[in-house]
Amino acid sequence: MILRTGISFFTDTPAYPGADEVGGIGPSLLGTMWLGIVSTAIGIPLSVLTGIFIVEFRNHKLAKITKVFTHSLLEIPTVLIGMLVFLTIVVPTGHYSLLAGSIALVIVMLPYTMSYLERALDEVPRTYKEAGYSIGMTRKQVVFKVVLGIAKPGVAAGLLIGVAKGISETAPLLFTIGSARGDFPVSPMDLGKPGDAIPLLIFQFIQSPYENWHDLAWGASFVLTVIVLVTFALVKLVVREVKL
Repeated sequence: MILRTGISFFTDTPAYPGADEVGGIGPSLLGTMWLGIVSTAIGIPLSVLTGIFIVEFRNHKLAKITKVFTHSLLEIPTVLIGMLVFLTIVVPTGHYSLLAGSIALVIVMLPYTMSYLERALDEVPRTYKEAGYSIGMTRKQVVFKVVLGIAKPGVAAGLLIGVAKGISETAPLLFTIGSARGDFPVSPMDLGKPGDAIPLLIFQFIQSPYENWHDLAWGASFVLTVIVLVTFALVKLVVREVKL
């Protein structure tokens, strides 16, 4: 499919139903890119700070509640997360948007990144922390310079796993981004407008009765597979066994 259509597969909009040509996934590809960028920008600091809070204040009541809450998100169907964002963001604003979709993906990503982050931070020996305190470092310095420095490979792996999970999700986007495939979201200002994503295009086009849309869905599936595989390959590259 991609070989037949060439570069236009990545730059054009989808052709109309039943047309002889296939068109492209340009708006969906850009939408996926923005969803990944925004959800990562929000999810990384949120995940890191939450993980530090849970590990460093593990006996605090709020830390225990936060841990249970984040882990319980793994058991919640992602379609319900999309509906929650629809009720809290889409309905009050009166329209779908890529920003709403990004927030939904952040919630989906959070329990996956938290699992890796918590494990990575827990594996840092206490002796390293005590060494930091012994030379006069504050708790903040120990956490951000010593603990995060040693746990950096595990933290990076958790974040990449979360990104891969987020950009491949469909259900949270059904109620949030609006399936707008006629415009190209090329600037951050477009985040407040409806958009599209590759998983959503695949889900909707493969159910249609039109052959050209089926072809587009199969091509988009290949692109999404490559994106996810590349992300997991990056996980393998950044994860290094740290000898302590």
